[in-house]
Amino acid sequence: MEHAFPCGNLALDFVGTLRARRNPVPTDVLTSPRSLDAWFRESGLVDAGGGDAGPADLDDAIALREAIYALVIARMRNDGYDEDALTLVNRVAGTPSAIPRLTRDGRRREATAGQAMSSVAREAIDILGGPYAPPLKECTRPECTQIYLDHSRGGRREWCAMQTCGNKVKAAAYRARKRSAAAEVAV
Repeated sequence: MEHAFPCGNLALDFVGTLRARRNPVPTDVLTSPRSLDAWFRESGLVDAGGGDAGPADLDDAIALREAIYALVIARMRNDGYDEDALTLVNRVAGTPSAIPRLTRDGRRREATAGQAMSSVAREAIDILGGPYAPPLKECTRPECTQIYLDHSRGGRREWCAMQTCGNKVKAAAYRARKRSAAAEVAV
């Protein structure tokens, strides 16, 4: 698998395709139309096949990702929404979305890049406009910056996913405690 999906939410995982936003040089995993097609397949938006994204679709996807991110950050800070971001997300959501089809072999989901992006935009609207917005949080690991929904008891979750960021933070803290303890013994 080329992409990660720690949030369990298409729109937030899509925002996470630009990693380490606070770093001087963030890591963009949507680097080509092929990587965009792979994200659509791996996310479950489309089944195997697809592969029709072009350079203009990649540009549109990145613009959508950044518009969703701007709206999520504004919502988390209780700021007003950026009008351009709002217009873009609503425009993309207003186009046809991915189409599920029933076949003899079961369900099959087909979509153009534009239809897949419409599904992502609609998911963003559901998150931002529904009851799910209050638990929006950003991962506290500086190298991550993934946005996630905190459904933990007490709402005190700090990381997008324990398997990745949580383990890294806890391991670093453990090593720091060990170094500190070793330094105290040496004195």
